[in-house]
Amino acid sequence: MPLCRSLLLFCLLLCQPLTAAAASITIAAASDLKFAMDEVIAAFKQRHPGDQVEVVYGSSGKFQTQIRLGAPYDLYFSADIAYPRALAEAGLAASPVTPYAHGRLVLWSTRPDSRTLTLASLADPAIGRIAIANPRHAPYGKRAVEALQAAGVWSRVEARLVQGESVSHAAQFVQSGNAQVGIIALALALSPELARQGGYQLIPDSLHAPLEQGFIITRRAAGNALARRFAAHMQADDTRALMQRYGFVLPERERR
Repeated sequence: MPLCRSLLLFCLLLCQPLTAAAASITIAAASDLKFAMDEVIAAFKQRHPGDQVEVVYGSSGKFQTQIRLGAPYDLYFSADIAYPRALAEAGLAASPVTPYAHGRLVLWSTRPDSRTLTLASLADPAIGRIAIANPRHAPYGKRAVEALQAAGVWSRVEARLVQGESVSHAAQFVQSGNAQVGIIALALALSPELARQGGYQLIPDSLHAPLEQGFIITRRAAGNALARRFAAHMQADDTRALMQRYGFVLPERERR
């Protein structure tokens, strides 16, 4: 009996390092990635079933602030590449800043005639409230303001704007009926959930600065092999095809 107990204890001790060494990462991702990234992670986990990948979605600007303050994120995907570039310049990145997509803005509504909307349509007070992301820290919100100003309707819509903390929050205002139209990400409008509820109209990208998006491995994850594997997964053919399906315009693949 004592021998059996000793063998059992020995086996348990052998198993402990394996449990402690289980690889895990936490990703901070811009909310326009909500549906696309969920699928990217699911495909990654099929190939690497032992790896743990958690993701938090939100405003790119808020994530940048949190990372500066030491938030425990291993990768950071931003809807505006300027944010990860600033972190890299501050010494808070463990990888080069990698462009992964260009986003597109759309007008989205649950109304049956939403596909005929234009920015000029928003000048009509009958449209009611218009949802955008907070331009102070959400890239899609900032570009929405630029587009409204370029279209010459800003002064007629400003008082009717409602602001979400992120672009997905702006979409939720429309879903709940608290806004009649949203200026949101094409990637969200193409998601199965929103596509069932309404239609969209692309906003010309000539009306705003580009929504160039990029990611980094953070300094916290400098020695994390799983973070590097996930970064490489973003360049895989099936990942790129998935991103295109959600309306993202992809940069040319880096030559090796």
